Amino acid sequence: MEAITQKTEIENTFSSVRIISFREKKSPLLDEEKVNALLVSILDFKKTLTDKTLSIQSINQRIEKLTWLSDLNEDCLMLMNDLISTAKDLRSTLIRQYISMNSLRKKGIAKEEIKDFKNTIDDLKEVYEDLESVFFYLPKMPSFAETTRQLSLV
Repeated sequence: MEAITQKTEIENTFSSVRIISFREKKSPLLDEEKVNALLVSILDFKKTLTDKTLSIQSINQRIEKLTWLSDLNEDCLMLMNDLISTAKDLRSTLIRQYISMNSLRKKGIAKEEIKDFKNTIDDLKEVYEDLESVFFYLPKMPSFAETTRQLSLV
């Protein structure tokens, strides 16, 4: 009796393996269509991130140019203050986006694009801090005011 039970168990196991083997041969894990869709999605993400990085770089250049302005009136200084606050808010938003990409970065997906994005965010911080220093902190320092006066004579 035990031999019949063993034979049945072997046949049932064989049947399960046979069915799974056949199914896997018909539907491989790396279906070309699915792989292509994944690769297209990765390329789309990389392009979106590159476009976003270029946009921020453009903003950084525009902010950097503003540091060369001089003799601003109160209205301009108020706008400058608003610009700095908005740039800080933008950076906070971008940092949250960067953090959300940690799993992709750890897996090596769009590694360079994510790195460039982070560097551009760091540059944004640097340019708005420079703007803030030039128009709100440094002018209060007597040595800076004197140096600026002397440079304007050149």
